[in-house]
Amino acid sequence: MKNVRWGVLSTAGIAQKALLPAFARADHAKVVAIASGSSLEKAQAVAEKFQIEKVYDSYEKLLDDPNIDAVYIPLPNHLHKQWVIEAAKKGKHILCEKPAALTERDVHEMKQVCEENDVRFMEAFMYHFHPQHNRVKEIITTGEIGKIKYMRAGFTFFLGEKDGNIRMSSQKGGGSIYDIGSYAIHSIRNILGQEPTSVYVDAVVDSTYHVETDAVGYLTFENGMRATFDSSFNLYNRTEYEVFGTKGTIKVPRAYRPDKQGGEGVIIVEKSGVTRTESLVADQYREQVEHISNAILSGERQLNHDLENTIGNMRVIDACYQSIQTGEKVTIQ
Repeated sequence: MKNVRWGVLSTAGIAQKALLPAFARADHAKVVAIASGSSLEKAQAVAEKFQIEKVYDSYEKLLDDPNIDAVYIPLPNHLHKQWVIEAAKKGKHILCEKPAALTERDVHEMKQVCEENDVRFMEAFMYHFHPQHNRVKEIITTGEIGKIKYMRAGFTFFLGEKDGNIRMSSQKGGGSIYDIGSYAIHSIRNILGQEPTSVYVDAVVDSTYHVETDAVGYLTFENGMRATFDSSFNLYNRTEYEVFGTKGTIKVPRAYRPDKQGGEGVIIVEKSGVTRTESLVADQYREQVEHISNAILSGERQLNHDLENTIGNMRVIDACYQSIQTGEKVTIQ
């Protein structure tokens, strides 16, 4: 089986720290080009470090290369829509960092262009490709912890110096919900297998930067289940969720970044005072790259994380920001 030839739009930190190494570990995927819209010298340095053969001084030139099959887009959030559409028009398949865009409406526009040009699109929620989450759903299905009533999820870290950090830019899609709360919301929807019907968010909005640094959200579901999520730039590192049933609980303390513990995910099941711990090891970044690369090569249209899932997550995020602005509970339709 041949390789998918990938290009990368920008030298962003996430690309250098996580995705370019993952591409190097992956089968059937090879990064053959990188482009910078601001510094050719930086792109050349990254290309040398990761043994990338082609360097472009504009994103347009990379997209015009007929020998590139797909692109990875790690640009700032507010640029995702523009460059996804440009890439799709050039017939390039797309792996785009989360959040895919800033509104649900934007994602619908992106989806239309991708479908018109018959290209695959996947939002880069790498955590979704770790097997611990499917294992949690298996345990729930067995009925071991009874009927599910409640779930909570949290992703927090201490940002420190905020001045000049893109996460604090209201013009560029900053804020803790876009950055990390999106993971918590995604995992709630994924594990519970349902879409919330309402959301209320209480947030701390920074008076200087005008983005929410901290948020706590309350979600309700049609079948009576409830869920809460929290995201923060002002707390110690935490990436976890917990599912509560009528007979027991399931806790996943390394929900989103098990790669920081060598890829080991941990599932803790407690029932009747007895605790069982399960461990699963996987390379979630590599799994993500291989999943979309194999789909491109095989012509498979149904992705493990598809555009409908992305649209569903953006719909909830839209409602979260509406709730912050109005101070009221928002019905999700």
